[in-house]
Amino acid sequence: MKRSKIILPDNLAEALDAYVRDQEVPPSTTAVVQVALEAFLMERGYLPSQKKRLRITPVKGGDTDTSINHDEFLYGQTELRN
Repeated sequence: MKRSKIILPDNLAEALDAYVRDQEVPPSTTAVVQVALEAFLMERGYLPSQKKRLRITPVKGGDTDTSINHDEFLYGQTELRN
């Protein structure tokens, strides 16, 4: 990991401070800057996307109450595999 010191103009520093303050769980300034820089570099093609996005596609005609009855659903799936 490389350590860098940056100097922000007043308007960016104030906006960053306001953003951090407004969060329910305030992130560190370092975390905000890292995420912003990562997004900037990915958009421009200098950094490959390292995050695999989870895509959930509902099954047509499937169960609609799996989130409520997940134990019964998973137990039934385990029985089928054994």
